[in-house]
Amino acid sequence: MSERPRGRKTAKPLYTPDERRRRDATPWTLVQGILAPVQFAVFLVSLVLVLRYLASGLGYEAATASIVLKTLVLYLIMVTGSIWEHAVFGKYLLAPAFFWEDMVSFVVIALHTAYLVALFTGWAGPEGQMAIALAAYATYVVNAAQFLLKLRAARLQAAPAVELTSEGLEVAP
Repeated sequence: MSERPRGRKTAKPLYTPDERRRRDATPWTLVQGILAPVQFAVFLVSLVLVLRYLASGLGYEAATASIVLKTLVLYLIMVTGSIWEHAVFGKYLLAPAFFWEDMVSFVVIALHTAYLVALFTGWAGPEGQMAIALAAYATYVVNAAQFLLKLRAARLQAAPAVELTSEGLEVAP
């Protein structure tokens, strides 16, 4: 039997050298780096307020205001994110490196928008509206995880590869 060579599967780099330079040069990278944790903080506060309302019936107005704020921050990060994607990849959305993140973002936006429609039309009542918000939030968590994994992959790809050989540690170029 022949043995398969051991080693890591070579993944396509997330960024080409030119894309990496554009990513590092654009101010939109910093904007995204600021907005992402802000959005997460708004999400956490809003989640607590929504769960409090659903558990106790108290704080509907605060929960509602927090969901609206979370939705507005989401819209802002989506617009600035598409500008960032264009600056780095030359496409406003669905660049191959972020295709699935963008696809899930569309679902997140659709659910947040459905919440706003329900809120402003009175459809589904308060509990139904909160259920829509929770579905939006669950999808947001999946999307945030996608982006965190992508960020980690980019950092790992940027780090020099170190291998242990019979001659010691070697750093790959």
